[in-house]
Amino acid sequence: MDESEFIRLTEQTLQELDRRIEASGIDADCEFKGTGVLEVEFGDGSKIIVNSQAAAREIWVAAKSGGYHFRSDGQRWVNTRDGSELFAALSAFVSQQSGEAVNLAKVDG
Repeated sequence: MDESEFIRLTEQTLQELDRRIEASGIDADCEFKGTGVLEVEFGDGSKIIVNSQAAAREIWVAAKSGGYHFRSDGQRWVNTRDGSELFAALSAFVSQQSGEAVNLAKVDG
């Protein structure tokens, strides 16, 4: 994947993540911080930062539980350590930090 395709794909992914978090109804605010960076702030002030890393062709996530790298396998973003899918992993991170069960992996129409 070339850089322009990577940027397009990551921007679509971050937009979709923003949409899914907003649709979940949890106490969190999503804000884009420039190109390729989405900040999710929770009611308790904790944050999850999701950002694209063009040089590595990865999406990086910083959460309370740690830092994670996801690489595209052509169909989905996969954790480089444990093979988990991005939206499934974010479901766990967001659930932990919000204190509410959240399933961001489910597509709701």
